[in-house]
Amino acid sequence: MKTVLKMIAAGLGLAVFVVGCGKKHEGLRAEKVLLTASVRVQPIVSKAHLATEEVVGTVRAKLHATLEAKVAGRIEQMPVVAGQAVKAGELIAVLDVREIQAKLDQAKAMLDQAKRDHDRFAVLLQQKAVTQAEYDGMDARFRVAEGSVLEAETMMGYARVTAPFDGVVSRKFADVGDLATPGRPLVEIEDPKALRLEADIPEALIGHVQPGAKLAIRISTVKEAIEGMVSEISPAADPNSRTFRVKFELPDAPGLRLGLFGRVAIPLGEVALPRVPASALVQRGQMEMVFIVADQKAQMRLVKSGKHYDDEVELVSGVDPGEQVVVEGAAILLDGQPVETK
Repeated sequence: MKTVLKMIAAGLGLAVFVVGCGKKHEGLRAEKVLLTASVRVQPIVSKAHLATEEVVGTVRAKLHATLEAKVAGRIEQMPVVAGQAVKAGELIAVLDVREIQAKLDQAKAMLDQAKRDHDRFAVLLQQKAVTQAEYDGMDARFRVAEGSVLEAETMMGYARVTAPFDGVVSRKFADVGDLATPGRPLVEIEDPKALRLEADIPEALIGHVQPGAKLAIRISTVKEAIEGMVSEISPAADPNSRTFRVKFELPDAPGLRLGLFGRVAIPLGEVALPRVPASALVQRGQMEMVFIVADQKAQMRLVKSGKHYDDEVELVSGVDPGEQVVVEGAAILLDGQPVETK
């Protein structure tokens, strides 16, 4: 009898356990039920726009010169510093050229002697004391002496290095006491009043750039995009980078300076891509997504965004025109959640 009672008690306990477990699972299933969200939707539209590709360039001066010494000599004076404005003909450097001075003195002495001999032979020729050939030889020596003086004077002129145009000393490579030699730069001068942008355009894009075309250029220190005109296109590509050097004339603009980087927008043609309001795009970690409403449920779509236009964003992939996208309340939605539209 006791054994029977034990079996009945065990059976009742098992029944209570099963009922209790069933109620627990029903509670879990109830917790997973998603509440209906109220959202606002609008159809995705495809809009055409001019596609562009940006290329980086550098602002440079149209007038640019690297000054070098034409003769060797120690620098005695260099009264300029980087950033200094200079006028055309203003002194940049003076070289110590004592050897050339000595040659000039020697050439002048020889010229004086040749002139006296030339004058004497002219008188003797009139007196028939010398032949015409002797006089011609003396005349030739006189002309050579004149040429030697002119050459030495020209070399002496190279001892003074002057500015070729009005501009600013942008770089200084030497100073007083340094040895100046032909081929070694002394200073770099640029005219900041006439500027242009130089950019290396890849060969895949050079066909979209034509001489005289006006393209939008953005520079960080200039508030708005400025219009640059294509003034020069290199006829041959660089064999290493496979790019073409293109120069753009720039208008005067506040904030425009030498050496700044600029971005040139190369037009590629019109393309039509879906656009949605910026509020429809949801960023979760590294993923971009939008929610499409179909059958009164939110469907998550992974997308790739493109260009931004004020309050709209371009979607390169993930959606099709005409689909209903959530534009209000998307940030709190879950995939498959029931929705009702406002």
